[in-house]
Amino acid sequence: MLPGTGKGAPRVRGGAAAFDRMNSFADHVPPGKVPWGATLTHAHTGAPVAGAAGRRLPVVLYSPGAGDPRGLGSTLCDELASRGYAVVALDHTYEAPAVQFPGGRVARSVLPGEVARARRTGRMTELLEKVGAVRVADTRSVLDILARGGRDTALPPALRGRLDLSAVGMVGHSAGGFTAAQTMHDDPRLKAAVNMDGVMGYTQRDDDPSHPSTVGRDGVDRPLLLMGTAGDDHHSVASWDAVWRHSAARGAWLRDLTLLGGRHAGYTDAESLVPQLAGRVGLSRAEVADLVGTVAPARAVAAERAYVTAFFDRWLRGRAGRLLDGPSARYPEMRFVP
Repeated sequence: MLPGTGKGAPRVRGGAAAFDRMNSFADHVPPGKVPWGATLTHAHTGAPVAGAAGRRLPVVLYSPGAGDPRGLGSTLCDELASRGYAVVALDHTYEAPAVQFPGGRVARSVLPGEVARARRTGRMTELLEKVGAVRVADTRSVLDILARGGRDTALPPALRGRLDLSAVGMVGHSAGGFTAAQTMHDDPRLKAAVNMDGVMGYTQRDDDPSHPSTVGRDGVDRPLLLMGTAGDDHHSVASWDAVWRHSAARGAWLRDLTLLGGRHAGYTDAESLVPQLAGRVGLSRAEVADLVGTVAPARAVAAERAYVTAFFDRWLRGRAGRLLDGPSARYPEMRFVP
């Protein structure tokens, strides 16, 4: 929601100015045009924990794309929380535009400078490897903290003792999707993962098979859902092909879905924000389509919510359902890739 459209919690906290300077829409939305600190979600701070007292909640971790704040995944995270999941969204320190710690310290992103240096020196592969390793370390650190019961964190007291750490999954967008798959490869505590349009190798080209990750070389043995946009599937993206082949050989449950008419940023809150911004900042219809695609935003959001929820319901709760078994007339925007 944009300013004035509701009373939900802010989408970007403690780093709105930094996000304004370094955001995923920078090519189309110049700094100073949008009051990001005033954009709102449908969630509420301090909301009570729903459900019967003592009932443990399955856990889903969320990792954003490279340089994005966790708040850019609020639409999906809010949906999963409303379905009874304890959702833990990660900000990757020194990569996200700004991360504010409980004591008030703010860590700014160093990623733009690191990228510029890597390009000058021809060391982009090494930087991608470093960023990936740090992201996985961040995620495993969060799992360690949750295992301690959250006593040394800002975990709401009402959630302490309520987390089912035998049922933990992870979803991420772009680099966050790679993080989800790679962490599941590295850490048996993750039971299932969703990669939303993220390359899973240390390369900047989808069709480049060089510099594979370990999840690409080995695959995974637990459920993995790939969600791409037109042209991005396990037949065309080299790193997806590697993960798919090696995971299939290990007997993993796999699905590959394509959001028809979608674009890369459409798996984030950009899907609903950008069309609202169009009139305010003068975006043309072509520019909106370039950012989030041509699929109707309400349909794209509904499909993303439905399939991600169905995936975690199946693998963290044991609710099989039928949505993931094949094409659905309810969501013609989603194509199953054989």
